[in-house]
Amino acid sequence: MTFETADSVTLKIWDRSTTHHTLDALVHDFSVRHNTSKASIAVTCSGPNIFTVSLDSAAKAVAFDAHSL
Repeated sequence: MTFETADSVTLKIWDRSTTHHTLDALVHDFSVRHNTSKASIAVTCSGPNIFTVSLDSAAKAVAFDAHSL
């Protein structure tokens, strides 16, 4: 299960042994895609084995300003 928007990705990680590796890879890909540092990415647990990776609010503002030029 994966849900994706412009600013976030929500996914269920079925195999608990791969949680750390999967989230690390997703944060890296997300930061590259949005041209921001990993520190600007938030990871939240929204249910059993369900995680949302998103831009924090400051990074969203910078991304919006860059796209509006």
